[in-house]
Amino acid sequence: MSSSDLDALLRVTSATYRGEVPPDVAFGTYDGAVGRLVLAVSGKGVVACSFEAEEIVFELVVRHVGAFVGPDPGRLDPVRRELDAYFSGRLRAFATPVDLSIATTFARTVLQKTMAVPYGETATLDEIGESIGRPRALRAVGNALNANPVCVIVPCHRIVPGDGELGDYAGGQAAKRHLLNVEQRSRA
Repeated sequence: MSSSDLDALLRVTSATYRGEVPPDVAFGTYDGAVGRLVLAVSGKGVVACSFEAEEIVFELVVRHVGAFVGPDPGRLDPVRRELDAYFSGRLRAFATPVDLSIATTFARTVLQKTMAVPYGETATLDEIGESIGRPRALRAVGNALNANPVCVIVPCHRIVPGDGELGDYAGGQAAKRHLLNVEQRSRA
């Protein structure tokens, strides 16, 4: 979807579209090493960095953040630069704050524990479940990770099943493998 298509979509779907006025939530895309990511940045931080279709992410942002959403490259470019640096192995920790407004309360708990997993390392679903006091809620932990609205930046790719397998990932196993390889190479 081009920026003019996105602008047209916003004009038609957003009752509060204001054209040249900066939006409350900046919305756009990033094309990188793992494919297209849909980005949204609120006043609190990155609210979406998602593999989902733009229309789906847009609807989630409007529903959960409830603000005027539109293109604003000036607010998205710092996130894009950080993603470029991350994918090239030059960035180990994102400086841009994260806004987990889209996530459920349970998912926020899981994702906050996920953010504590160090760069280049992995943790298991069991370890995350134990750390939040829900050792038997592995399916719920997996669902929260799969619904992560801020992929890559909130490193759900670092969470693996306890069986030595790679596990599921919203961007697919090839993307997960790529992200883990980037971190392993730059740690060496």
